[in-house]
Amino acid sequence: MNAIEIRNLTKNFGEKQALSGLNMTVPMGAIYGFIGENGSGKSTTEKLICGLLIPSGGEIKLFGRDYTDADVRAKVGVLIEAPGCYANYSVWNNLMLQAANLSISNPEDEVRKVLKTVRMEGAASNKYKNCSLGMKQRIGIAMALLGNPTLLVLDEPINGLDADGMRIMREVLVDITKNYQCTVVISSHILGELEKIATHYGIVRGGKMIKEMTAEELDGDCRTYVALTTKDTAHTKEVLKNKYSRVEEDESGYLRVYDAKDPEEIVTYLYENGILISEIKTDKIGLEEYYIDLMNEGR
Repeated sequence: MNAIEIRNLTKNFGEKQALSGLNMTVPMGAIYGFIGENGSGKSTTEKLICGLLIPSGGEIKLFGRDYTDADVRAKVGVLIEAPGCYANYSVWNNLMLQAANLSISNPEDEVRKVLKTVRMEGAASNKYKNCSLGMKQRIGIAMALLGNPTLLVLDEPINGLDADGMRIMREVLVDITKNYQCTVVISSHILGELEKIATHYGIVRGGKMIKEMTAEELDGDCRTYVALTTKDTAHTKEVLKNKYSRVEEDESGYLRVYDAKDPEEIVTYLYENGILISEIKTDKIGLEEYYIDLMNEGR
């Protein structure tokens, strides 16, 4: 059984069509990285999954049942945009209010549990308005975890965080899938961070899903290349283009050769043309470059 199954989902806002026949499959236990440009339909899809919008057409199933089923709805935790917290209340009191809204029978124990999960147990007495952006994002996740959901939908939870904040957030999300047996759908523009935790990906463009894959499939699809440096980058690039069809210079000053059989082949070829290599290595493109290439192909 899948946590989410969406078929032919459409959503119109007046004359504007935000989603046009979107399909999506999220396996249970996955950390599903939901990727797309601004305006591609990510947030609209997440709001439809969570019941915050009504679809114009199509089907949404959660755990094999219609998404409007009351029992299914109770299994969904949500953080879209900012958490609904009172600025002058403490972290603890905000979470206790949410626990009361959900009629949780043992609220103090549950609040302690979620605070520990998001690494916020030492900040329970802090006023919400005095918390950093990273802390506020984790408070929002803590609120979404109240009630032990089996599906967590997060919209851009790592955007704007510093390096340490992103590291903590990665650890929190991985812990959630392990300790709560929870499926996580997470949208983000920070693809390098998403690549470190996601088990599955969905790439959306223009209101349609253009690619779904596992992390293993992404790794297999990502091209390997040979990267090298020489004293004369421009001349080396021209020489390499005489033999190889795709040679590019990256931001670090390395020349990338994408269709070479092995580094030794390039070393020999350049040596025969009077060029000595300063450094050479084999590498593979990451999620961000894969995504950019996929978007460019569509255009």
